[in-house]
Amino acid sequence: MSVRILALVGSLRAGSHNRQLAEAAVKIAPAGTDVQLYEGLAGIPFYNEDIDVEGTVPAAAAELREAVARADALLLVAPEYNGTMPAVLKNAIDWLSRPFGAGAMAGKPVAVVGTAYGQYGGVWAQDEARKAAGIAGGAVLEDVKLSIPGSVTRFADLHPVEDAEVTTALTAVIERLAEAGTAA
Repeated sequence: MSVRILALVGSLRAGSHNRQLAEAAVKIAPAGTDVQLYEGLAGIPFYNEDIDVEGTVPAAAAELREAVARADALLLVAPEYNGTMPAVLKNAIDWLSRPFGAGAMAGKPVAVVGTAYGQYGGVWAQDEARKAAGIAGGAVLEDVKLSIPGSVTRFADLHPVEDAEVTTALTAVIERLAEAGTAA
């Protein structure tokens, strides 16, 4: 049986370099590992405890929770917006954190990767995503990191899956996440 890794991308833009990074993860997943790209983050309402009531949870949020519950591990792909992670990714983490202590993310291995235009590759956003995922109950792999700087120029004419350096580093991230997912 394959280790199932669910990728959540913090950018909703169709041509996003971070989405392309997640697509690369799907394509290069090693044998025995199945990386799936979650497509429903745009439809999830902002977290509000008033609507997070058993039997009336919005369908999009319930679907996210179910998808994460079926996964063995999570790959968060975080672009950097104004020095932090985008709201869509934070909102997903918020929905996954509830019920507190028993949310769908609880105990799941989590790795955070990403690319950004700046010289540091979005490390602030990725650090914030790791922090939020850990508080939400995820078992964050703190030493598994991939920050790719200069996305606008690096991926102007090249998809991340065609970049040997990126695929080598991303494969190592997936392998570590799969190993943690098997042990979980």
